[in-house]
Amino acid sequence: MTQHKIFSRTAHAARAVLAPGKRSRKQADRPRLRLPRKPDYPRTGRRGWRRWVPSWRLVTGSFLMVTAALVAVVGIAYARTDIPEDLNAFATQQDTVYYWADGTPMARTGWVSRQEMPLSKIPDDVRWAVLAAENADFYSDHGISAQGITRALWRTVGDGDTQGGSTITQQYVKNVYLSQDQSFSRKFTEMLLAVKLDRQVSKDKILEDYLNTSWFGRGTYGLQRAAQAYYGKEVTQLDASEGAFLASLLKGASLYDPAIGPRNHDRAVKRWKWTLDRMVETGRLSPAERARYTTFPEPKPPHKPNSTAGQDGYLVQLAESYAKRAGHISDARFDLGGYQIYTTFEKPRMAALTQSVKKARETLDPQQRKADRHVRFGASSVAPDGRILAVYGGPDFERQAFNESNAGTVPAGSAFTPFVYAAGLEHGVSRKRNGPRTTVTPSTVYDGDDGTPVVTPEGPYWDSSGKMVKGHNDGNHSYGRISLHEAMAKAVDSPFLQLGMDTGLTSVRSTAEASGLLPSSFGPPVPAFSMGNSTPSAIRMADAYGMFAAHGLHTDPYSVREVTRNGEPVRLDPPRARRAVRSAVADEVTAALTRPSGENGTVAASPVAAKEGTTEDDTARWYIGYDRSVSTAVVLYRMDLAKSLAPLPLKGLGGSSAAGRELPSRIWNTYTEALMK
Repeated sequence: MTQHKIFSRTAHAARAVLAPGKRSRKQADRPRLRLPRKPDYPRTGRRGWRRWVPSWRLVTGSFLMVTAALVAVVGIAYARTDIPEDLNAFATQQDTVYYWADGTPMARTGWVSRQEMPLSKIPDDVRWAVLAAENADFYSDHGISAQGITRALWRTVGDGDTQGGSTITQQYVKNVYLSQDQSFSRKFTEMLLAVKLDRQVSKDKILEDYLNTSWFGRGTYGLQRAAQAYYGKEVTQLDASEGAFLASLLKGASLYDPAIGPRNHDRAVKRWKWTLDRMVETGRLSPAERARYTTFPEPKPPHKPNSTAGQDGYLVQLAESYAKRAGHISDARFDLGGYQIYTTFEKPRMAALTQSVKKARETLDPQQRKADRHVRFGASSVAPDGRILAVYGGPDFERQAFNESNAGTVPAGSAFTPFVYAAGLEHGVSRKRNGPRTTVTPSTVYDGDDGTPVVTPEGPYWDSSGKMVKGHNDGNHSYGRISLHEAMAKAVDSPFLQLGMDTGLTSVRSTAEASGLLPSSFGPPVPAFSMGNSTPSAIRMADAYGMFAAHGLHTDPYSVREVTRNGEPVRLDPPRARRAVRSAVADEVTAALTRPSGENGTVAASPVAAKEGTTEDDTARWYIGYDRSVSTAVVLYRMDLAKSLAPLPLKGLGGSSAAGRELPSRIWNTYTEALMK
């Protein structure tokens, strides 16, 4: 190689080293590694404060990077956020409301005062009043509001208050899914859930659920209970003016309930006017309609919540039991609440019956007389068609849940004999085993003497202790030969002890069961069966006697005429009338029991059939009276529930035998007289 060539090549390499910016052709073909450039900040070539002013490229780039990061974070959070399957406990639980026969509220049960109402049953004016006051763009937004978010962020930065700026969807999410704390993280989760819910659920469904779960004050959740609490009416009966006031409560019931004070009243009136004007602005109320509402719809004063104290608890107990059975409602489903139960109980009758028992109690002196202690009264009025109209269940349900009107604890005694008479008239008698039956009429004669032995086809009847069974009359009076009609009219018992044996205790039992007495209350099939060794309740006795008033047709007693849940009807299986005895048989029993007005103290506007009942061991006293419209049974007994369910003797009750014996009939008469007045 020549010296010139070597020098040239060396010089060329040197130039390449000394001039790194210039690349050879081979180097140009290779990929070039670029190191990231640092932001030109503080800016070079600038002096003073200008060094610290970022370039527009730096500002734009930083903004885009932050925006991208926020979008990524929100996107990931949205994707990972699921709508909870379980709602807050109070958002699903409702109360159950019980109504009197006239449709007025009687009592309610449940921890939460809330009842759902379908959106289709909420008047349009009420719906639009809420939207005008809370979220006029509800049907067009996407679950959140840009203006609302801006306001919420501004308040968060300003004073830490994250309230405000929420759409109805957000408010619903907060009510049923989230806690009520005011943290920024809760607000962020609320917005994510609102957007997702808006995409998955219809607007109408969201609005319906919101109106059914929102707090309206006075212990109520939902528009239905709010309408009842503030106006004493169903939500379906509200107008735009009332709806505008209720909408104001969503801002805070403690601030807008007029009953709390004058300042609240002023705020409520201003908000009411603003809401109605806002409805006009949004096109949901015409100016002409707005002009109709010039007077503030004053809510009624707060009232004490209905409870189950006093007699109401016994009524609720009966109605709940019947509603579950007839409506095929399980305990678990019933406990969710939301039911409207329309009972058959008549409020005036309940008041009169309760007062009549109270007056009877005032004649007793448990402090001075041992026989006046542990005295219990059960009473019930039942219509011939089975409707339970009134009961007296005890002194107070909250102190004693034991329902004395529905308890089968004491024998019916001689009050059972009308069913023996009806069985004889219906089936006839046979005095020979498996022999032909002979027709029984009201004029059929029996031995009415006290102490008459009971006979069978084989001879006198001996009990298990080897004692001959004999018939006894009240007061041990003897009446000689007496017709069955007269024996029933005069309450002569001994003929019916024998009539039961002649008719057959199986036939007597089937007649009593067809009349409405429960088989579970029947005593053993011995001669005493005809003398009332069975233990029916006052409700069942009143119902069974009502069969006679219904000319032989019996309908099982029932306490509920209608059940709905959130406004939708629940199918009931109501009892049906069935023939118990022939009409002529029932009418004859009624004729034999009919007492002229004034006899035995009876007071009634129409002829009354009545029967007293006593037991051989004097542990129960009954009085049952009925006419064409109602049958009422009253039972009196003594029982120390703290010790046992065994009835105690009534001897000495009221200080004298006459006073104690007359108490059931006195209650019946006082009750009937009060209703007549």
